Amino acid sequence: MITPIILAGGVGSRLWPLSRQLNPKQFVDIGVNADGLTLFQATIQRLEGLAGLSPPIVICNEEHRFLAAEQLRQLAHNGIQCAKNAMLLLEPEGRNTAPALTLGALLAQQASAQGEPVVLLVLPADHLIADIDCFHRCVETARRQALSGHLVTFGIEPAYPETGYGYIQAGAAVTGSSATGNDGVAMEVARFVEKPDLPTAEHYLEQGGFFWNSGMFMMTAEGWLDEVTRYAPDMALACRKACEGVGHDGDFVRVDEVQFAASPADSIDYAVMEKTGLAVVVPMAAGWSDLGAWDALWEVNGTRDADNNVVSGDVYCDQVSNCYVSAGSRLVAAIGIDHAVIVETADAVLVADKRKVQDVKKVVQWLESQSRPEAVSHTLVYRPWGSFESLATGPGFQVKRIRVRPGAALSLQMHHYRAEHWVVIAGTAIVTCSERIFTLQANESTFIPLGSRHRLENKSETWVELIEVQTGNYLGEDDIVRFDDVYGRR
Repeated sequence: MITPIILAGGVGSRLWPLSRQLNPKQFVDIGVNADGLTLFQATIQRLEGLAGLSPPIVICNEEHRFLAAEQLRQLAHNGIQCAKNAMLLLEPEGRNTAPALTLGALLAQQASAQGEPVVLLVLPADHLIADIDCFHRCVETARRQALSGHLVTFGIEPAYPETGYGYIQAGAAVTGSSATGNDGVAMEVARFVEKPDLPTAEHYLEQGGFFWNSGMFMMTAEGWLDEVTRYAPDMALACRKACEGVGHDGDFVRVDEVQFAASPADSIDYAVMEKTGLAVVVPMAAGWSDLGAWDALWEVNGTRDADNNVVSGDVYCDQVSNCYVSAGSRLVAAIGIDHAVIVETADAVLVADKRKVQDVKKVVQWLESQSRPEAVSHTLVYRPWGSFESLATGPGFQVKRIRVRPGAALSLQMHHYRAEHWVVIAGTAIVTCSERIFTLQANESTFIPLGSRHRLENKSETWVELIEVQTGNYLGEDDIVRFDDVYGRR
């Protein structure tokens, strides 16, 4: 059986302002999937059709657990079978990819039939793969190698001298692997190479035998655990102890926080793959991209205009070429520019040289140093019960549009520093305020005094929408005391 391990952590800071801490790129529709799927959803969907597939183990952090759960629910509703029984494993804190894979391997072993080998297919949740059939063929090649005891990495056949990726130099073909067609070939790994400068990358392409390091892997759970125990024993021990304290919280699986925090932080490559003698590479030419920065989105987009621009939203261009221009909430006009990235959202605008987009993460670092909200969330914020959008903010007030999904309810809560006025604009809301429980229809309103226990519920089959006006001397989202919450939030 193949157990997919989906690595869904990370914040995608180089795709700011679209990608934010609370809604990172893997959970956003960034316009590369024609069917409107997020990168995470597309990663799950492309598993369909693989033989002998177990439910995937999705590894994400606490902040993103409801995003992941809801997007899995949407896939399952649309008939994607492998999304229906996925395990959502929550990392107590980010420790890089090697500890995450170790947790996944341990839990996959626990869930498997005794004596049956568990083959792990390790996939980042934020990659693009255009040719699904090629991907499946390469997975089958990698499965055979994993069952023979190898730790497999997928190498991407380079299309140009990229300096933003690590490289893998391939050695001799593995005995018994097909020599006809790269989909059936597995080769020994001669060495892993760090991100090169441009002349070195150009040399790799001229020489041949070098592949981009995709960050995708395949191995048995036993094979990984043996090698991580050999080369990173402290990590293996901490993860084993963390899994001894595993607990289930509704849809989510948690491990012991204290024990996991004792694990060293390291990547799969550094912790094991660059040290083991069991590494092999399977070449893949499946239209892959890690979509790590805005130039990658321009590169993979096939709908460029006559001037080689990728545009989306309400955009006007004059004497513009080789640009990526995205308007999210208003008109964007560009005149007389070349090789630029312009990305507009409701609360931020990025303008960058397309050749400098790797430095966008510096903007995020500055925003974080200033404790700016633009690093953390959009004006539209998703919650397990629906969403809220900040419409206006000023001294002592904030106006939000709140949408509550059918059958959902906010927590029973109170605020120390703010009062709230609610005006329903659509649907039927059930309101709890102190000792009263009552119904509000469209065009009806109520006042929630400071310090009162209150709750908003939607028991109907249609969405409830309302405008909330907050007033007070502090309006932060952390001014919430929860008394009861159906989603287990504290």
